[in-house]
Amino acid sequence: AEAPSGEDLVKQFWADVKADNIAGLEKFLADGFQSAHDNGGRDKAQELELAKNDDISDYTLSDFKVTQQGPVIVVTYFGDVAETIDGKRLPKKKAARMTVFLKTGKGWQIIAHANLNPLNP
Repeated sequence: AEAPSGEDLVKQFWADVKADNIAGLEKFLADGFQSAHDNGGRDKAQELELAKNDDISDYTLSDFKVTQQGPVIVVTYFGDVAETIDGKRLPKKKAARMTVFLKTGKGWQIIAHANLNPLNP
């Protein structure tokens, strides 16, 4: 089977986040997952906790750049996201994001994600 596109994988990730599909996210995030936010890093358990408590009302994804090297797909893009993180409503503005996928025995999983939207703009 042909590998899904990096853009499709990112869109699935965001659809799961917006829908609060925690079970889907738990399967989508690799065990060694880490994310980077301007207030520090999170591991898989911390990211799932964030996903349970955040609130995304609307988002637009654009300017995808996708590279693949073996079992790794790296996707950089802009996310224009209306979201609440750690109880703070962030302004909906374009911010760079990076999501890295690793092909595992469970299929394509997210191993790393960076959110470059400042929490304290």
